[in-house]
Amino acid sequence: MANVVVMLGPPGSGKGTQAKRLVDVLGIPHVSSGDLFRHHLSEGTELGRMAQKYMERGELVPDAVTVEMVIDRLRQPDCEEGVVLDGFPRTLTQAEALDEALREQGMAVSVVPLIHVSDEEVIRRITARRVCKDCGAVYNLAFERPEEEGVCDVCGGELYQREDDDQETVRHRLYTYYRETSPLIGYYFAQGLLVEIDGERPMADVQRDLREAVAQVGEPG
Repeated sequence: MANVVVMLGPPGSGKGTQAKRLVDVLGIPHVSSGDLFRHHLSEGTELGRMAQKYMERGELVPDAVTVEMVIDRLRQPDCEEGVVLDGFPRTLTQAEALDEALREQGMAVSVVPLIHVSDEEVIRRITARRVCKDCGAVYNLAFERPEEEGVCDVCGGELYQREDDDQETVRHRLYTYYRETSPLIGYYFAQGLLVEIDGERPMADVQRDLREAVAQVGEPG
């Protein structure tokens, strides 16, 4: 049976990093909605052009466009054995559309890990993030500091804090996350798919719990 893993968690929870590690073990693709948007925009596809029209007007990209991007990706041959979804679904409408699309392919969501991180820890992690102006390498003053303060280990470029990593913006992102994701948590809990994981422990411990959650799918009892 295909493993369709839906990763949930607030910004700064590390779910993207954990998803990338998980796919190395499972041997299935990591599908990030953010990466898909960037791909379609850079390639100038029809879906990318549709999304760009909304983005240029400062509007949210409609669920229908986002759903079509993801569903198109799920139809690719490398997703037949499963996929780890990161950043999708974000809304109840998207979750229901995903279920319908998977049913058409004889698949279904198998497990939904929810990585818990406190609001205070999210703010601490994200406001401590620094990015290299030259090569884009990412550091974190909380747990992954550069060897020399303010200087990139990779290329020697200057490190800076992105505008959207300030405390006020992070709080707004958390508000958006709770507004959109609370219904998803209930939706997947009701289906018996939700597995809650403490994301404030060492990364290796979080990854171990993720692997155990996936391994237990379909086991009796």
